[in-house]
Amino acid sequence: MKSPIDLHLPYAERVERSLADRHLRTALGRATGHMSGQRRAALDAVVAAPVDGTADGAEGSAAAEASGARQMRRQVRQMKEHVLRHLPVLLEEFERHVTENGGFVHWAADGAELNGIVLDIARQAGVERVVKAKSMATEETHLNAALERAGLKVVETDLGEYIIQLMGDPPSHIVAPIVHMRLEDVSAVFQRELDMPPSYDPEVMCALARSVLRREFLSAEMGISGCNFAIAETGTCCIVTNEGNGRMTSSLPRVYVVVMGIEKIVPTVEDAFLQYQALCRSSTGQPASVYLSMTGGPRGRGEVDGPAEFHVVLLDNGRTGMLEQGYGEALMCIRCGACLNVCPVYREVGGHAYGSTYSGPIGAVISPLLNMHVTDAQKLPYASTLCAACRDACPAMIDLPRLLLDLRADGVEAGVPGWAERQAMAQFARIMSNRRSYEGAGGLAGFGAGLLKFLEGGTLRALPPPFGGWTHARDFPPFAKRSFRTQWAERARYAPRAAVHPGVAALRAAEASRAAAAEADPGVAQEDAAVQEPASVQALPVEPRAIERPPTALTDETAPTQPAQDEGG
Repeated sequence: MKSPIDLHLPYAERVERSLADRHLRTALGRATGHMSGQRRAALDAVVAAPVDGTADGAEGSAAAEASGARQMRRQVRQMKEHVLRHLPVLLEEFERHVTENGGFVHWAADGAELNGIVLDIARQAGVERVVKAKSMATEETHLNAALERAGLKVVETDLGEYIIQLMGDPPSHIVAPIVHMRLEDVSAVFQRELDMPPSYDPEVMCALARSVLRREFLSAEMGISGCNFAIAETGTCCIVTNEGNGRMTSSLPRVYVVVMGIEKIVPTVEDAFLQYQALCRSSTGQPASVYLSMTGGPRGRGEVDGPAEFHVVLLDNGRTGMLEQGYGEALMCIRCGACLNVCPVYREVGGHAYGSTYSGPIGAVISPLLNMHVTDAQKLPYASTLCAACRDACPAMIDLPRLLLDLRADGVEAGVPGWAERQAMAQFARIMSNRRSYEGAGGLAGFGAGLLKFLEGGTLRALPPPFGGWTHARDFPPFAKRSFRTQWAERARYAPRAAVHPGVAALRAAEASRAAAAEADPGVAQEDAAVQEPASVQALPVEPRAIERPPTALTDETAPTQPAQDEGG
């Protein structure tokens, strides 16, 4: 089926189409609001590891819960930093263990090479039918289209991915690919593509999809999946699902292929379960997913379950370039989708407006950097209010607002803004750096706003370009009749000098006396320094922010950190 969604349209047109969809924001608001609420509840349930001196009782329990999520996020951050600093070593260790387990590891520099590798595996094994579990990496390389051009039948088995495959649409969310759709939309697809009798019952629709997909599982010769994380010390690939399709994709077909970005590696089993806990709680708000499938190689002699062939394809596609350019922090992403669910821009326009496999704040960062064709990719870093909600929600504590600002700065240096925009910003800088220019511009703006207010009956409902973008969706508050500077000058000119409170005067006199005594006798200053402030005025302990910019090159020789421990709640 031909999709009405065109990701290759200009960015402005994609956004306009999304804003014009009257059902989109309703669907997005329901879904993202629900997932955000579930995430907060799941993180609040994480209890920090006990330490000496921890308060007992209800207060101690509340403090442990409040700090538990922070502790988990710090440990995930620490582990992901360790991975980036030792990425070549960990990947080679992973390759060695997969090979020892009887599997094969392939390296793909870009999407075209990855698609060719998978197609070669399929041809050598005589594959005609392929079932796929959810994989953003294969969406990134457009693997399905490459296999179908070669004559293979490819069926997505994640329910959301299966629905958009029937529609011919791309996914609109990292975790929930049909987050933009309503129940009525799904029912219409099933009636048209699967001859389902009219029904809005989710159980009826799921039962129909289950019966169709079960036949595909039993007849497929190859299964392909993504990888949520792979364990270097054991050579194990892990996929996290709630439907069971991942388990069947990885065990029923005789050939199983895992496609993973090179950043998905974790050092140890303990680190894997730390990331697993953070992923489940941050994506769907679950303490644990329904399924965690772990595959370390083909089935052994005498075993009846598992694939006869096991392949892992490691994908670069611009990831090492991100490290070299100073954007390695974005590779700490565990693809939970939490940043999308809290982003006010994503919640208005949805994922298709980004024109990329990856949407939301993380997509706005990595889409311009990966080797993918994205129309107007240089405009994506501006699809953000920089409110930092994404940074606060990220389980790896990625500073997405800073990365977006860095990309904007790179774009300015590269001359991405047009001549008119550059001239406007230069004029703005000149006005703001000169007091008379600033006051004059403020007076002119006030006069113009007052005139428009008079003409429009007291409310500014429309402003001339380029300010009309604001009043397209909201009113503009009119300027005050008298500016703050004018009122402040009048206050300073006419208001009587306020009397000094006797207590303040006494404190000033005592401070002056101490200063004079200290100047005459240095020993007095040392005694004053030794006196502690009363508890009522002591500063509250503020924990310093411990996030450093991640390494920008693979050769960083920073000492390894200890494996993070799972502090599950």
